[in-house]
Amino acid sequence: MRTGAIYRGSEMKIIDLRRDTITLPSIKMCEDAFKAVLGDSVYDEDPRQCELEKRAATITAKEKGIFVPSGTMGNLIALLTHTQKGEEIIVEENAHIRTSETGGAACVGGLMIKTVAGKDGAPDPAGVERAIRDDNIHYPGTSLICLETTHYRYGGIVPPLSKFGDISRISKRRGVPVHLDGARLFNASVYLGVQPGEIAGFADSVMISLSKGLGAPVGSVLCGSGEFIEKAKRYRKMLGGGMRQTGWLCAAGLEALSDDNISRLKEDHQNARLLAEGLASLPGIEIDLNMVHTNFVKTFFEDPGRDAQAFAGLLSSKGIRATAAGRNELRFVTSKEVSRDDILSTIEVIKGIYP
Repeated sequence: MRTGAIYRGSEMKIIDLRRDTITLPSIKMCEDAFKAVLGDSVYDEDPRQCELEKRAATITAKEKGIFVPSGTMGNLIALLTHTQKGEEIIVEENAHIRTSETGGAACVGGLMIKTVAGKDGAPDPAGVERAIRDDNIHYPGTSLICLETTHYRYGGIVPPLSKFGDISRISKRRGVPVHLDGARLFNASVYLGVQPGEIAGFADSVMISLSKGLGAPVGSVLCGSGEFIEKAKRYRKMLGGGMRQTGWLCAAGLEALSDDNISRLKEDHQNARLLAEGLASLPGIEIDLNMVHTNFVKTFFEDPGRDAQAFAGLLSSKGIRATAAGRNELRFVTSKEVSRDDILSTIEVIKGIYP
């Protein structure tokens, strides 16, 4: 059985497929950052932040944007801005807002969460309609519907826009706004071949991340109406997101949102497909190729005795980093830091140690 690791010179080369958050800033981002003119952003006097917020609003087809340190903060600010304590929000049952944001909706927002199933990443529209509360003193009021694209828990899949459209129409008819967790909105737009604003148009507010596959070192932008953003500024300050000289970060963010940088995400998708097809050919490994939409690959071991955590450790010893996402599930995520040759090397290493 082949078990060789990958070496570059005398050192083992590390191929990091854990997350696209490892993406490093480009040379241009670094150059732009350290040339940026600075100003106090809380006073709206940092020129690069103002420019970034305007660019983000334009690209998502919204009126205004607000720069925040992280996507989790951006989503929480959106919840606080749209709702009041004691109200209820509707989310897909495995939404990142519910599963991976440390309970902020409940702890900070004082919100209840109603879940609706949706295995394609979007909650079932009929289920959403049923979940909206009637006006009754015994019930919390429904104040927000949350959507997500790409969907993290389901392996970077892109929910169908037809369902987003159905939910948007329900929201307007019932008077309940929609927030879109668009941490990887641009991966979704590249996959669908549509403009980001077309997807974000189904929501009243949207959060986009700059620090995943787009490669900025820090930051996200929350976008919505002018009135919404003015209210959101207060919550950003409350949560500690009122930064000062943000020009360096925002200059990198502007390059992250350049057309060329967004279109480059297609390479990550192609590498994920290459990896998925290479691993799917191995006996005992199950990959649903129809669910490889963007830069995620979810791999399942058919043998229930195969422990994903142990296999991830074995891969790490060979220079391949992946994530055990379940007892028998291994997740790989491609990014700019992983080349096509790296993918081919990864396939060969896994062939050498599996089964």
